[in-house]
Amino acid sequence: MNELLQNPIVQSSALPFVVGLVAAALLLPLRLSGLAAAAGFAAAVMAIGNFALEPLTATRKIVVLGGAAALLGALADLAFRPTRLTGIVLGAVFAGATLWVFAAILAQKVPAEVAIVGAGLAAFTWWLVAATVSLHYDMVRAGATGLALGLGAGFAAVLGASALLGQYGMALGAGSGAFLLLTMVLGGRVQAGATLTLTVSVLAALIAAGAVLLAQLHWLTLVALAMVPVLVRLPLPRGAAWMQSVVASVYALVAAGGACALAWLAGRGWTI
Repeated sequence: MNELLQNPIVQSSALPFVVGLVAAALLLPLRLSGLAAAAGFAAAVMAIGNFALEPLTATRKIVVLGGAAALLGALADLAFRPTRLTGIVLGAVFAGATLWVFAAILAQKVPAEVAIVGAGLAAFTWWLVAATVSLHYDMVRAGATGLALGLGAGFAAVLGASALLGQYGMALGAGSGAFLLLTMVLGGRVQAGATLTLTVSVLAALIAAGAVLLAQLHWLTLVALAMVPVLVRLPLPRGAAWMQSVVASVYALVAAGGACALAWLAGRGWTI
Protein backbone atom coordinates (compact mmCIF):
# COMPACT_ATOMS: atom_id res chain seq x y z
CA MET A 1 0.00 0.00 0.00
CA ASN A 2 2.83 2.41 0.84
CA GLU A 3 4.40 1.81 -2.56
CA LEU A 4 1.06 2.47 -4.23
CA LEU A 5 0.65 5.77 -2.38
CA GLN A 6 4.12 6.82 -3.53
CA ASN A 7 3.00 6.68 -7.15
CA PRO A 8 2.54 10.28 -8.43
CA ILE A 9 -0.48 9.28 -10.53
CA VAL A 10 -2.19 7.77 -7.50
CA GLN A 11 -1.29 10.76 -5.33
CA SER A 12 -2.56 13.37 -7.76
CA SER A 13 -5.45 11.60 -9.49
CA ALA A 14 -6.81 8.28 -8.22
CA LEU A 15 -6.63 8.98 -4.48
CA PRO A 16 -8.08 12.53 -4.67
CA PHE A 17 -10.91 11.27 -6.90
CA VAL A 18 -11.88 8.44 -4.55
CA VAL A 19 -11.62 10.59 -1.43
CA GLY A 20 -13.55 13.41 -3.12
CA LEU A 21 -16.32 11.05 -4.24
CA VAL A 22 -16.70 9.58 -0.75
CA ALA A 23 -16.75 13.05 0.82
CA ALA A 24 -19.31 14.32 -1.69
CA ALA A 25 -21.62 11.37 -1.04
CA LEU A 26 -21.31 11.49 2.75
CA LEU A 27 -21.86 15.24 2.94
CA LEU A 28 -24.81 15.26 0.53
CA PRO A 29 -27.45 15.43 3.33
CA LEU A 30 -25.68 18.52 4.75
CA ARG A 31 -25.60 20.21 1.30
CA LEU A 32 -21.82 20.33 1.53
CA SER A 33 -20.89 17.99 -1.31
CA GLY A 34 -18.75 20.83 -2.64
CA LEU A 35 -16.13 19.85 -0.05
CA ALA A 36 -15.18 17.06 -2.46
CA ALA A 37 -12.58 19.33 -4.07
CA ALA A 38 -11.02 20.27 -0.75
CA ALA A 39 -11.06 16.65 0.44
CA GLY A 40 -9.35 15.43 -2.71
CA PHE A 41 -6.75 18.18 -2.50
CA ALA A 42 -6.06 17.46 1.18
CA ALA A 43 -5.66 13.74 0.44
CA ALA A 44 -3.01 14.55 -2.16
CA VAL A 45 -1.14 16.91 0.18
CA MET A 46 -1.00 14.25 2.89
CA ALA A 47 0.03 11.51 0.47
CA ILE A 48 2.79 13.68 -0.99
CA GLY A 49 3.98 14.45 2.54
CA ASN A 50 3.88 18.24 2.51
CA PHE A 51 1.35 18.63 5.33
CA ALA A 52 3.27 20.87 7.74
CA LEU A 53 3.44 24.50 8.81
CA GLU A 54 7.15 24.87 9.54
CA PRO A 55 8.84 26.29 7.65
CA LEU A 56 5.89 28.18 6.19
CA THR A 57 6.96 28.26 2.56
CA ALA A 58 4.91 29.66 -0.31
CA THR A 59 3.62 26.20 -1.28
CA ARG A 60 2.56 25.50 2.29
CA LYS A 61 0.82 28.87 2.45
CA ILE A 62 -1.17 27.73 -0.59
CA VAL A 63 -2.32 24.68 1.39
CA VAL A 64 -3.26 26.87 4.36
CA LEU A 65 -5.30 29.26 2.23
CA GLY A 66 -6.96 26.33 0.46
CA GLY A 67 -8.16 25.03 3.82
CA ALA A 68 -9.30 28.50 4.84
CA ALA A 69 -11.26 28.88 1.59
CA ALA A 70 -13.01 25.53 2.09
CA LEU A 71 -13.94 26.42 5.68
CA LEU A 72 -15.13 29.91 4.77
CA GLY A 73 -17.14 28.58 1.84
CA ALA A 74 -18.83 25.95 4.01
CA LEU A 75 -19.68 28.56 6.66
CA ALA A 76 -21.13 30.84 3.99
CA ASP A 77 -23.34 28.05 2.63
CA LEU A 78 -24.57 27.09 6.10
CA ALA A 79 -25.10 30.61 7.44
CA PHE A 80 -26.58 32.44 4.45
CA ARG A 81 -27.20 32.18 0.72
CA PRO A 82 -24.26 33.66 -1.22
CA THR A 83 -25.06 36.57 -3.52
CA ARG A 84 -23.26 38.20 -6.44
CA LEU A 85 -21.60 40.58 -3.98
CA THR A 86 -20.22 37.60 -2.04
CA GLY A 87 -17.83 36.68 -4.84
CA ILE A 88 -16.65 40.25 -5.28
CA VAL A 89 -15.87 40.65 -1.57
CA LEU A 90 -14.22 37.24 -1.23
CA GLY A 91 -12.21 37.93 -4.37
CA ALA A 92 -10.80 41.08 -2.79
CA VAL A 93 -9.97 39.23 0.43
CA PHE A 94 -8.07 36.46 -1.31
CA ALA A 95 -6.42 38.89 -3.73
CA GLY A 96 -4.77 40.42 -0.68
CA ALA A 97 -3.96 36.95 0.66
CA THR A 98 -2.17 36.18 -2.61
CA LEU A 99 0.34 38.91 -1.85
CA TRP A 100 0.93 37.35 1.58
CA VAL A 101 1.60 33.94 0.03
CA PHE A 102 4.27 35.26 -2.32
CA ALA A 103 5.57 38.14 -0.19
CA ALA A 104 9.05 36.65 0.23
CA ILE A 105 9.43 36.13 -3.52
CA LEU A 106 8.11 39.55 -4.45
CA ALA A 107 10.47 41.14 -1.91
CA GLN A 108 13.42 39.98 -4.03
CA LYS A 109 12.30 42.09 -6.99
CA VAL A 110 12.82 45.78 -7.68
CA PRO A 111 9.96 48.07 -6.48
CA ALA A 112 8.56 48.73 -9.95
CA GLU A 113 8.43 45.00 -10.71
CA VAL A 114 6.85 44.29 -7.33
CA ALA A 115 4.06 46.75 -8.10
CA ILE A 116 3.38 45.35 -11.58
CA VAL A 117 3.64 41.65 -10.72
CA GLY A 118 1.86 42.00 -7.39
CA ALA A 119 -1.02 43.96 -8.90
CA GLY A 120 -1.31 41.49 -11.78
CA LEU A 121 -1.46 38.43 -9.54
CA ALA A 122 -3.91 40.09 -7.15
CA ALA A 123 -6.16 41.07 -10.06
CA PHE A 124 -6.01 37.53 -11.44
CA THR A 125 -7.03 36.02 -8.09
CA TRP A 126 -9.80 38.58 -7.61
CA TRP A 127 -11.28 37.88 -11.02
CA LEU A 128 -11.06 34.10 -10.78
CA VAL A 129 -12.65 34.04 -7.32
CA ALA A 130 -15.39 36.57 -8.14
CA ALA A 131 -16.30 34.93 -11.46
CA THR A 132 -16.26 31.38 -10.09
CA VAL A 133 -18.12 32.04 -6.83
CA SER A 134 -20.90 33.65 -8.87
CA LEU A 135 -21.58 30.13 -10.22
CA HIS A 136 -22.39 28.79 -6.74
CA TYR A 137 -26.04 28.19 -7.63
CA ASP A 138 -25.26 26.05 -10.73
CA MET A 139 -23.83 22.68 -9.74
CA VAL A 140 -23.12 21.66 -13.35
CA ARG A 141 -21.18 24.76 -14.35
CA ALA A 142 -19.47 24.96 -10.94
CA GLY A 143 -18.29 21.36 -11.15
CA ALA A 144 -17.06 21.78 -14.72
CA THR A 145 -15.21 24.95 -13.73
CA GLY A 146 -13.49 23.18 -10.84
CA LEU A 147 -12.49 20.30 -13.08
CA ALA A 148 -11.02 22.58 -15.75
CA LEU A 149 -9.31 24.99 -13.37
CA GLY A 150 -7.66 22.17 -11.45
CA LEU A 151 -6.51 20.21 -14.48
CA GLY A 152 -5.56 23.35 -16.40
CA ALA A 153 -3.49 24.82 -13.58
CA GLY A 154 -1.99 21.42 -12.79
CA PHE A 155 -0.87 20.43 -16.26
CA ALA A 156 0.30 23.97 -17.01
CA ALA A 157 2.40 23.93 -13.83
CA VAL A 158 4.01 20.65 -14.88
CA LEU A 159 4.81 22.14 -18.28
CA GLY A 160 6.22 25.14 -16.42
CA ALA A 161 8.59 22.82 -14.52
CA SER A 162 6.81 22.59 -11.17
CA ALA A 163 5.95 18.98 -10.36
CA LEU A 164 4.60 19.69 -6.85
CA LEU A 165 2.22 22.45 -7.95
CA GLY A 166 1.25 20.27 -10.89
CA GLN A 167 0.23 17.47 -8.53
CA TYR A 168 -1.72 19.95 -6.41
CA GLY A 169 -3.64 21.21 -9.43
CA MET A 170 -4.43 17.75 -10.76
CA ALA A 171 -5.64 16.67 -7.32
CA LEU A 172 -7.95 19.68 -7.23
CA GLY A 173 -9.28 18.73 -10.65
CA ALA A 174 -9.77 15.11 -9.59
CA GLY A 175 -11.73 16.13 -6.49
CA SER A 176 -13.89 18.42 -8.61
CA GLY A 177 -14.35 15.61 -11.10
CA ALA A 178 -15.72 13.44 -8.30
CA PHE A 179 -18.24 16.15 -7.45
CA LEU A 180 -19.20 16.42 -11.11
CA LEU A 181 -19.70 12.65 -11.35
CA LEU A 182 -22.10 12.74 -8.40
CA THR A 183 -23.92 15.61 -10.12
CA MET A 184 -24.24 13.57 -13.30
CA VAL A 185 -25.84 10.73 -11.33
CA LEU A 186 -28.04 12.62 -8.86
CA GLY A 187 -28.72 15.88 -10.70
CA GLY A 188 -30.30 18.67 -8.68
CA ARG A 189 -29.88 16.90 -5.36
CA VAL A 190 -26.23 17.96 -5.38
CA GLN A 191 -25.29 21.54 -4.48
CA ALA A 192 -22.00 23.27 -5.19
CA GLY A 193 -22.34 26.48 -3.23
CA ALA A 194 -19.43 28.63 -2.14
CA THR A 195 -17.98 25.48 -0.59
CA LEU A 196 -16.87 24.25 -4.01
CA THR A 197 -16.55 27.46 -5.98
CA LEU A 198 -14.45 29.36 -3.45
CA THR A 199 -12.12 26.43 -2.83
CA VAL A 200 -11.38 25.66 -6.48
CA SER A 201 -10.95 29.30 -7.50
CA VAL A 202 -8.60 30.20 -4.65
CA LEU A 203 -6.45 27.10 -5.02
CA ALA A 204 -6.32 27.25 -8.82
CA ALA A 205 -5.35 30.93 -8.73
CA LEU A 206 -2.58 30.33 -6.19
CA ILE A 207 -1.26 27.23 -7.96
CA ALA A 208 -1.07 29.04 -11.30
CA ALA A 209 0.44 32.17 -9.75
CA GLY A 210 2.96 30.03 -7.90
CA ALA A 211 3.99 28.30 -11.10
CA VAL A 212 4.62 31.73 -12.67
CA LEU A 213 6.73 33.00 -9.75
CA LEU A 214 8.40 29.79 -8.56
CA ALA A 215 8.85 28.02 -11.90
CA GLN A 216 8.80 28.98 -15.56
CA LEU A 217 5.10 29.23 -16.40
CA HIS A 218 4.35 32.01 -18.88
CA TRP A 219 2.10 34.77 -17.54
CA LEU A 220 -0.27 34.49 -20.51
CA THR A 221 -1.34 31.12 -19.13
CA LEU A 222 -3.16 33.03 -16.39
CA VAL A 223 -5.19 34.88 -19.02
CA ALA A 224 -6.31 31.59 -20.55
CA LEU A 225 -7.27 30.16 -17.15
CA ALA A 226 -9.24 33.32 -16.40
CA MET A 227 -11.46 32.43 -19.36
CA VAL A 228 -12.66 29.16 -17.79
CA PRO A 229 -15.53 30.71 -15.76
CA VAL A 230 -16.45 32.74 -18.85
CA LEU A 231 -16.69 29.94 -21.40
CA VAL A 232 -18.53 27.67 -19.00
CA ARG A 233 -21.43 30.12 -19.12
CA LEU A 234 -22.17 29.28 -22.76
CA PRO A 235 -25.66 27.80 -23.34
CA LEU A 236 -26.22 24.21 -22.26
CA PRO A 237 -28.60 21.77 -23.95
CA ARG A 238 -31.83 20.88 -22.26
CA GLY A 239 -31.77 17.38 -20.92
CA ALA A 240 -30.26 15.18 -18.24
CA ALA A 241 -27.63 16.46 -15.83
CA TRP A 242 -25.02 14.10 -17.28
CA MET A 243 -25.40 15.61 -20.74
CA GLN A 244 -25.17 19.16 -19.43
CA SER A 245 -22.11 18.22 -17.37
CA VAL A 246 -20.32 16.84 -20.40
CA VAL A 247 -21.04 19.94 -22.51
CA ALA A 248 -20.11 22.35 -19.71
CA SER A 249 -16.86 20.45 -19.17
CA VAL A 250 -16.01 20.72 -22.86
CA TYR A 251 -16.55 24.49 -22.74
CA ALA A 252 -14.35 24.88 -19.66
CA LEU A 253 -11.65 22.51 -20.87
CA VAL A 254 -11.23 24.53 -24.07
CA ALA A 255 -9.90 27.42 -21.97
CA ALA A 256 -7.87 25.08 -19.78
CA GLY A 257 -6.43 23.44 -22.88
CA GLY A 258 -5.48 26.85 -24.18
CA ALA A 259 -3.56 27.49 -20.96
CA CYS A 260 -1.68 24.22 -21.35
CA ALA A 261 -0.94 24.98 -25.01
CA LEU A 262 0.54 28.34 -24.06
CA ALA A 263 2.67 26.70 -21.37
CA TRP A 264 3.88 24.10 -23.86
CA LEU A 265 4.76 26.71 -26.48
CA ALA A 266 6.59 28.85 -23.93
CA GLY A 267 8.64 25.83 -22.89
CA ARG A 268 9.84 25.52 -26.50
CA GLY A 269 11.09 29.04 -26.82
CA TRP A 270 7.92 30.92 -27.82
CA THR A 271 7.87 34.41 -26.36
CA ILE A 272 5.71 37.53 -26.51
